[in-house]
Amino acid sequence: MNLPFLGHRHKKNGDDGGALVRARSSAGRPPADAEAVAALLSECELLRSQATRAGVLLDDTPASLEALDQLVPRWRDDAETLPWLGHDAGLYLGTVVVRTVPGAAWRIRSDGEPVVRLASGREVEVGAAGQDWAASGVPELSQLYAEIAET
Repeated sequence: MNLPFLGHRHKKNGDDGGALVRARSSAGRPPADAEAVAALLSECELLRSQATRAGVLLDDTPASLEALDQLVPRWRDDAETLPWLGHDAGLYLGTVVVRTVPGAAWRIRSDGEPVVRLASGREVEVGAAGQDWAASGVPELSQLYAEIAET
């Protein structure tokens, strides 16, 4: 995902060109641009519309990931929808992690792909996880969340 409003960063002093979207202002809140990026990544419009039609409320909680895991995967019959839904599922997983796991933050890699960086420094490629879930249902989003939250 390329987010041009983040600007271009140059590699220097070991910087890989990514942007960490967790910085805090002096008041302890994320700065407005970090909030904007997090809001953009949390939209997941296709996934949210599919969930709403199935009667599932996506409230950015771990319980909503369990509800998603229970959906009948009708999207697997649509080759055009599948990759987009998988992308949204990954972003939604990342959104739940960032909002509920202390120290977790979005990080935009130099290739434009959003990943979640945990307080431990571990990075989780939520996009790939969402693609796997959409295509096969394995691993379940709630299972991935549990594994991420433990570390």
